[in-house]
Amino acid sequence: MKLTNTAITGDFFKKYYSLIINELMPYQWDVLNDKTDAAEKSHAIENIKIAAGASKGEFSGMLFQDSDFAKWLEALGYCLQKGDLQNFRAKADEIINYIAQAQEADGYFNTYFQLTAPERKFTNLHEAHELYCAGHLIEAAAAYYEATKNEQVLSIAQKLADLICSRFGEEPGQIRGYAGHQEIELALIKLYELTNNENYLKTACFFLDERGAEPNFFIEEAKKRGGFSEWSKRTERYPSDFTYNQAHKRVREQFEAKGHAVRAVYMYTAMAEAARLTNDATLLNACEKLFDNITQKQMYITGGIGQTNHGEAFTYDYDLPNDINYSETCASIGLIFFAHSMLKMNKNSKYADTIELALYNTVLSSVQTDGKRYFYVNPMEAVPENNQNPARAHVKAVRQKWHVCACCPPNLARLLASLEKYIYMWDDNILYINQYISSVANFESDSGHFKVEMQSGFPNSGEVSVCVKSFAGEAVALRIPAWCKNYTFTMSGNAIKPEIKDGYAYVKIPDIKGNFDASTDTFDILRVNFIMEPEFIYANTAVRADAGKTCVKRGPLVYCLEETDNIHNLHNLSVNTKSDLILKPGNIGGFDFYAITADGFAESASDKGELYTSNEPIREDMKLNFVPYFLWGNRQRGEMICWVRR
Repeated sequence: MKLTNTAITGDFFKKYYSLIINELMPYQWDVLNDKTDAAEKSHAIENIKIAAGASKGEFSGMLFQDSDFAKWLEALGYCLQKGDLQNFRAKADEIINYIAQAQEADGYFNTYFQLTAPERKFTNLHEAHELYCAGHLIEAAAAYYEATKNEQVLSIAQKLADLICSRFGEEPGQIRGYAGHQEIELALIKLYELTNNENYLKTACFFLDERGAEPNFFIEEAKKRGGFSEWSKRTERYPSDFTYNQAHKRVREQFEAKGHAVRAVYMYTAMAEAARLTNDATLLNACEKLFDNITQKQMYITGGIGQTNHGEAFTYDYDLPNDINYSETCASIGLIFFAHSMLKMNKNSKYADTIELALYNTVLSSVQTDGKRYFYVNPMEAVPENNQNPARAHVKAVRQKWHVCACCPPNLARLLASLEKYIYMWDDNILYINQYISSVANFESDSGHFKVEMQSGFPNSGEVSVCVKSFAGEAVALRIPAWCKNYTFTMSGNAIKPEIKDGYAYVKIPDIKGNFDASTDTFDILRVNFIMEPEFIYANTAVRADAGKTCVKRGPLVYCLEETDNIHNLHNLSVNTKSDLILKPGNIGGFDFYAITADGFAESASDKGELYTSNEPIREDMKLNFVPYFLWGNRQRGEMICWVRR
């Protein structure tokens, strides 16, 4: 069975998809075309026009500027697959035509090198992002081709991929190296699945297998061009062991997440995809260990990863500082990719749980409810005055209109535009429901087809109903969320007890057949209620930053305190974990939610403000007002904190 199309129907994610259609994509198009004064100049599309000879000027922007347009184009492809944003198709086709004009006869395309240093192509893979940009263009081409059958964009991708396959490998005359920033591996695998060209899978596996080999490729490459750049050394992208690029060990020997977080999870995703397609048990073993290391020892409660701004990187186990954490948006998006690829091989709810956690918290937090402002960094604490401290300047209290390094906004667009593929899976004659997002989906195969409709109250309610028409499988498997302690299953109002395995409840065909309505060719509605109770969460005692603190969570949502609803200097608040957590309805930016109140107290100075004193602070009882983390920063500029003293 193949999932042919899915439509998201619920209000919550329909609002986000509406933002994509009406705000994110048009706004980002204007930014990419330098048509707005509200954001940093991008020059991404102008670079393409210059490379094609359709405009005059010089390259401008980051050396990976091409990737911004590529990710936007990929997002457009997903929207077009659903029939939306047709007014942008001609505009995109025009830029694709410029890319075709700029693409060289051998398939090479990269505006930075073509316009600034054509003699240095493929001589600085460590820093220059050539393969990264190529990867994003290939992924974009695949999505756009699937939506439009535009042969030109597929030809561009294949010519570029064929060039890479010919230039890299173990044969004489080939470059025995790999990308400084992983992405090409994922792209080649995606193109392989689209075209069945074995060379693409072979080269993707080569890049994975070669990474970490001795002698280190980056060192050998640098010798040929006269050494590493001062920029590379200055910005700590030249550590002696190359953990930054995950080139410190062979990939099958990597069991702890190290280095730049985005590069890491992109690579881990490619490893998982390669393991699935080649049945490589050693690669899968490494992926399993890496996933558990991230989620059990290096992941924030919001699904954020990458603890430090120095190298946007992982640090070490249980090091999870709240006030200086990085948690780049792209890293959580990459974590979702990784978890999804693992779920394809192993139907264990922990992978879908991680997708849910990162999606509802870090990813949704990264965009303003108007769709025009973005967080690059997703902190656990924010204080507006942080910009006065260089060690905390990366932590913003308000979202930005754009970023000089603008990888996150279009990455967000491509994830949310393709959200439907994370909801359902068909495997071994079983329909898996991984995410509880209201939707209608169709599955087809040579032997038949069926349709599934789901209504979900997530993230505010755990009530879910499922109805399937013409079902031909053995069972429907529904994920039991990790946060859910109590749940009920009913069919036609009668309680049922499905088999539970690896976090999934398997409702088998006999249970369905007994409630089958031949007149409509459907089984009666299967209803599930995942009881959502607000609760206090405590970190492992090895996490120093959270000692003596607690965090409030309800269902998939992590909560935080904002200055708007409480007091200035949120660090002076403490919460009584023995008090009741009371729900009350709220709305921020058009999103309905349940706010949570709890008893606590605030401390204030008992004297005239001496820096140090022997007098105890004054305690004043007060109600603490928590709101969902994903909505913070959408009102007045102010403080935010997730972990509260208890």
